[in-house]
Amino acid sequence: MENKTNYLDRNEFNFEPSQRVKDVFRNFDIGNFCFYTRIYDRGKKSILSEYLSEIYDIDESQVLLGYGAEDLLKMSIHFFLTAGDNRTMLIPKFSWWYYKSIASEVDGETVQYPVYETEDSFRYDMDELRSMIERLNPRILLIASPNNPTGNGLTPEELTDMMDMVPETTIVVVDEAYASFVNTDTSYVKRLVEKHPNMIVCRTFSKFYGLPGLRLGFGFTGKSELMERFGRYANKYLGYDRLSEEMGIAALQSEDHYREVAQVMDEARRMYTEELGALPGFKVYRSVANFILIKYPIAFKEALQKAFAEESYKVKFMDEPDLNSHMRITLGRREQNRRVADIILNTVSAL
Repeated sequence: MENKTNYLDRNEFNFEPSQRVKDVFRNFDIGNFCFYTRIYDRGKKSILSEYLSEIYDIDESQVLLGYGAEDLLKMSIHFFLTAGDNRTMLIPKFSWWYYKSIASEVDGETVQYPVYETEDSFRYDMDELRSMIERLNPRILLIASPNNPTGNGLTPEELTDMMDMVPETTIVVVDEAYASFVNTDTSYVKRLVEKHPNMIVCRTFSKFYGLPGLRLGFGFTGKSELMERFGRYANKYLGYDRLSEEMGIAALQSEDHYREVAQVMDEARRMYTEELGALPGFKVYRSVANFILIKYPIAFKEALQKAFAEESYKVKFMDEPDLNSHMRITLGRREQNRRVADIILNTVSAL
């Protein structure tokens, strides 16, 4: 019998959705699909944007909804890179390949700002970033926090300091797809978007809430005439998918369930750090996302790839400049995490 493949290579969800989410799906009135939402009669976009406005304490006019955070990122970058002659966007050196792709779709130019390795993590080089902003005057600064694939993130204080050094002529797009795993306090989002009219924060239901197949993202903008125009461009006049909205609210109301999942992931981070970090030539980087980055001796690459394939496990073997002897592993269920560690330990001991 063929083994079921364990996909730990794309930062997807290997757990069960919450009971609230399951109940909404099972009990959804399909008749709702026969009508547009009428909430716009009250000047609102959807029941989900209204709910997000309440729990984040941010005006509903500043709430964005999209087809995943991917959609919000694309709309933000396309809108602002095509408004005027400045088509320069700064992105982290190590980051999601899709950022560069989005900009290239509208003939935008991406310039990488430094991300440097520390003893146990990666960090943004704030001084160099400040210098690049002053020199290049970019139209967009994209910040990923936490960053994929390095796993490092900015604290609210660091994000505040970064925003304070950016001129209002530069639009700052913050990709916070993985932000909820270790940060339970979201009050900083309100403080930042109220202070900075040039800011867009993008979040998603794909990672912490484990619903990537739902394709639902949300975000918040600063308050300005320019952002109001962007909001009209990005948001849908006739509302959103009625089922997705209800499932999104159910996920937001299931914090306890997803915090239990996050606890399992935290256990895995400690296990990988203690067990694999002790292997000669290995380095396990501190992560605040639902994945972990591990450096290994490049001579082991072929043997590790073979061992994972034989066990029907897929992890991401990185193949980028300066990041080609690393594997990124999605944090899964306890038995999956244990098996991944054993595959690596057994492979190394046999060499």
